[in-house]
Formats: sequence, structure tokens, C-alpha cells
Amino acid sequence: MTESYPKIAQLRDVAAFKERLAELGLHLPIDDHVLPASESPLAAPITIGPHTVGNRWCIHPMEGWDANGDGSPSELTLRRWRNFGLSGAKLIWGGEAAAVQPDGRANPNQTLAVPENRAGLKQLLDTLLEAHTESFGNTDDLLVGLQLTHSGRFCQPNSKALEPRIAYHHPLLDEKFGIAADDDAVVWTDDDIEQLIDAYVAAAGLASDVGFRFVDIKSCHGYLLHEFLSARHRSGKFGGDFDGRTRLLRTIIGRIRDECPQLTVVVRLSVFDMPPFKTSRDVGQAMDFEKLLPYEFGFGTDADDPMQADLTEPLQLIDELRQLGVAAINVSAGSPYYNPHMQRPAIFPPSDGYLPPEDPLVGVARQIDAARQCQQAFPDLPMVGSGYSYLQDYLPHVAQAVVRQGWIALVGLGRMVLSYPDLPADSLAGRTPRRKSVCRTFSDCTTAPRNGIVSGCFPLDPYYKALPEAERLRLLKQELKDEDS
Repeated sequence: MTESYPKIAQLRDVAAFKERLAELGLHLPIDDHVLPASESPLAAPITIGPHTVGNRWCIHPMEGWDANGDGSPSELTLRRWRNFGLSGAKLIWGGEAAAVQPDGRANPNQTLAVPENRAGLKQLLDTLLEAHTESFGNTDDLLVGLQLTHSGRFCQPNSKALEPRIAYHHPLLDEKFGIAADDDAVVWTDDDIEQLIDAYVAAAGLASDVGFRFVDIKSCHGYLLHEFLSARHRSGKFGGDFDGRTRLLRTIIGRIRDECPQLTVVVRLSVFDMPPFKTSRDVGQAMDFEKLLPYEFGFGTDADDPMQADLTEPLQLIDELRQLGVAAINVSAGSPYYNPHMQRPAIFPPSDGYLPPEDPLVGVARQIDAARQCQQAFPDLPMVGSGYSYLQDYLPHVAQAVVRQGWIALVGLGRMVLSYPDLPADSLAGRTPRRKSVCRTFSDCTTAPRNGIVSGCFPLDPYYKALPEAERLRLLKQELKDEDS
């Protein structure tokens, strides 16, 4: 069983929230009152590349596991993008993780950034722009991009079965996900990587042609480009030292900048990691990494104590990306596949997770502080912060404070948008928050796709509550509960 951490909903006011932070020894800026747009730092415009973004709210890219088999959007996908447009956020960071080739999908229903889905990508963008215009009059200060990805170790392009394509053999991840240590057929060859680079460049050109004004080269959460950043045990030009491990990302960006000069390039980056944790219904525990010390299988990790971050290499990489012309960085951490408590703090674990080994506020503060270190190291490079959803009722109070104090330039929302898409608009308009819509991090939006069900907020969104999939999810959770009893 886990220690009983106070739930955020039980902290009745800002004073009680501050008291809990003090009990945990956490320093997290928080304002007593959420200000209207006329006074709020969250309402200030910001320049990203050649673009003016109207406020400091950002929507993170999210996979809904709900596109059609050919990668085109379903009604569920379009509904989510419409909500992004209605949100009031002026930076839509990729909207959706779009695979640059079919074998790179994280699920059989992931959006594809391939020529055959040109019309589908345009439909997504048009739906969002129309919704934003409907609510806010125009899209002059709205910036929308597309996130480009290959899922690497976590490819599931045809079913729930993994079809991994890995950068190198990671002894703990191989063990966790059933990859034989001597199976080199799943390891990318340098020749394959050259073709993958071409796929990224082609996908970027397609995104530009459709009307997206930037692309995000996804380098986070354990997916392929993130994994390459820790490929110390890979031979050849795409592994080994820092220059080799970052070469794939830098080459993709350089090619896109050369061949699509009209397109802004940004990067979502996991700036620190931890060893994988064991899947369990008990309190989370890291897999045995002691035998691997000094630990050489993470990016942004302390080799002597990989439970701690070391931002030396991430800061070096951010500097190089800035010099390559990357216009903004979205700062994230870890992976939802193997250490979700640090990547996506929650009191209720997903089905493939574990009970939280710390108060989730610790994980929130860890991410916010890492983003602060990155932003303050490069104050002229706009950065987006992640990990805010667990703050729940106090998310706007903290978001306002961290932007005002220069900890971060923009605040990103992920899970919160599934239950409460118009939180940015409400906060800037001075409207009383809808407490019944606030994400309580039940993790159903993760448990569902891990079990082949579309992702959405089944507990709080009436639309999802009424779907047939809601009953499937309820039965699944009951089975898991019965197994624990």
C-alpha cells in the first residue's frame, strides 16, 4: 500500500496549498489571486521565431489513439482539435504526435504525417482554426504546429503488440519490455537512419504545405530521438560521444531548416530521466540499476546517482539547438512507459504503472525547477513548461507566478485540456473555474490506450462518459481491482 498523500481537491484554498508545499520542503511560486487578462503576465504576447503568440498558454501535443487506420482524423480526433481551438491558448504545440512513417506509430490509430494523409492533416488544422475564429474573432496571434515523431522502442503500428525499433540495447528496458539482448534485428542501422531522416524532412514539407507554421521534432518520453540521446553504447556515427548521440536530431533539424526555410522548427525535449520502474500494483520501485553504475543509459541523469538529474548535457544540447535556429524548446522529462510518476505526476496510477513513491507534488516541482534552470540559462529562447496538471485548482495560480518571475516563458497543458479545454480562456477572462471540470489525474486517459481503448477523460467529460468504450474501461478497472483484493 502507499502512503496516504493529501489530494489537491482536499486543500481548500491557496493558503492550505502553500502549507502543503512547505510541509514537503518545496519551493514553488504561487500567486494568491488569478488576475484578469488586463493585469496577467499570462496575457502578455511573446515572439517565437518570426511569429507573435498572443498569450503564454500552450497546448501540448497528445495522442488520442483515435485516428482512422489510414491516419486520417476520426470524429474524436476532430473534436479534440476543435477543443484546442476553443481553449484560449495561443500556442498549439503540435496538437498531435504524427508519425513520419507507418512503422513509427505508437498505436494502430495514430495520426500519420505522410502524403496519403494530406487531406486529414489539413482537416485537423482547419477545424482548429475555425473554432478559434468562432470564439476569438481571428487567428492573427495564434501559432499552430505539428509534432513529428517515430516511436522507436514503443512502436505498436499494427496491434497492442510491440514492434520495437531501438537505438541500442538498454539492459533494463530490454528486460522490462521483453527484447532479447542479442536481437540486433530491432536495432537501427546507419543506412536505415539516413532513410528516416528523409522521412522527417518529407513530413516537415508536407506540414508546411498544409499550412502548419512550425514543426516539433519530438525528442522526449522514451521515443526514438530521445533514446538516441543516451546511445553511449551504440557504435557508428549516431552513437557514442555527445556529438554522435545528438547527430540524428541535429541532422534532421539542419535538413529541415535548409529545405523548408519558411518553416519554424521547435523541439520538445526530455531534459532528464531516471531508471525504469517496475510495473506493479504496489508502491513504485526502480529496477535494479546498482549493477550498472556508473549509469550510462540515461540523458540528463547523474551517472553516480541516476535518481538525480544532471542537466549538463541537456543545457549543452539546448545551446546547440539554439545555434541551429530552433525557435523554442518545450521542456519535459522521462517517459510515461517506464517512469510515469516523474513524467506525469498523479495520485492514481495508470494500469501499467505503480502507486506513487512520492507525493506527486514533488514530481511537479522537479519538472518546474528543471525547466526554470533551462529557461534562465537561455533567457532569450522561449521555453514551455510541462507537468502542471497535477496542480489542479491551483494550476493558474502557479502558472501566473512562474511566468511573472521569469521561471518559464509559457505554460503547457496536457491532460487538463481533456477535461477542461477552456481553462486558459476562463482564467484570462476572470471567470470562476469550473471545479467539476478540473483534471484530478485519475489516469484513465492513459489506462484506456494502454489497453486498446481511445484516450479521453472518461470520468469528467460527459461526451466520453456516454461512449461504449466507457463501459469497457470500467470493466477493465474492476478486473484490476479484483486482482488486487
